Amino acid sequence: MDRGGCQLNGGGGGPESESENGMITLEDLESFSEDPLSGTGSLDENTETMEEGEDRLLHYWQDVARGHQVEVPQDMAEPIQQLTSNDEGRSNRECVPFNRLTRKEKCNELLYEKRSYEKAHWACITVREETYEQSICYGFMRLMRYICKQNSTGDYLGMSLPIVTIIHTDEKQSLISRDVTVAYYLPAAHQSQPPQPTDNDILIEIWPAAVVYTRRFTGPTNEVTIINQIHALAEVLDSPGECVNDSFIVAGYTNPAHVNRQNEIWFMERR
Repeated sequence: MDRGGCQLNGGGGGPESESENGMITLEDLESFSEDPLSGTGSLDENTETMEEGEDRLLHYWQDVARGHQVEVPQDMAEPIQQLTSNDEGRSNRECVPFNRLTRKEKCNELLYEKRSYEKAHWACITVREETYEQSICYGFMRLMRYICKQNSTGDYLGMSLPIVTIIHTDEKQSLISRDVTVAYYLPAAHQSQPPQPTDNDILIEIWPAAVVYTRRFTGPTNEVTIINQIHALAEVLDSPGECVNDSFIVAGYTNPAHVNRQNEIWFMERR
């Protein structure tokens, strides 16, 4: 892992991967576009103005984010609306391609999956907040601006899953560093010529090919749950010593502020 962890060995996949080439289904996952709309009441779509729609979605995100001690600023209204309107169906969300190498199961329960990823461009931002949840929320909002037209092309780039965060721990995997890198995989249409961010803190990096071990889990992600998931995956691996032991990835398939997040913990195989 280079430059303090913003660049690493690999990309993403899916918690319920049934295809060898990474073309996964997301039927059991919450939608980015559905999350902001759930529980907000019925509205007449024919009479609701764009401004009213933006305000409604913004207020929903603000209400949810306050539970994580995160403030969603007013200028996020347009990116939230763009992400929602341009990502109405699951088919519009591109999954990071991978090849499944092996799976280990016990009593019909998937313990972990081993995957390979090809070299690819990722947009990365490193954030340092008081808590992990604050870091991923603030980092994701800045990446949303990049995805939603705040880039050199001025175009909506398209959503990809998962959004990943790179974390660092001490040697005993008991403490997480406050520096967290949030990263977004550039969809295939932009891999050869990645649009440049207008936010100088977002870096476009080429991540080398990698082999990762993944284990899925559901629920909120915070310092305690991440440490627990790191230990859980280490316990079921046949040779945990073959993996990097102080840097890990949390892959998220739902809105970072959502309570029932669908996630994975990833270990990177040493090169």
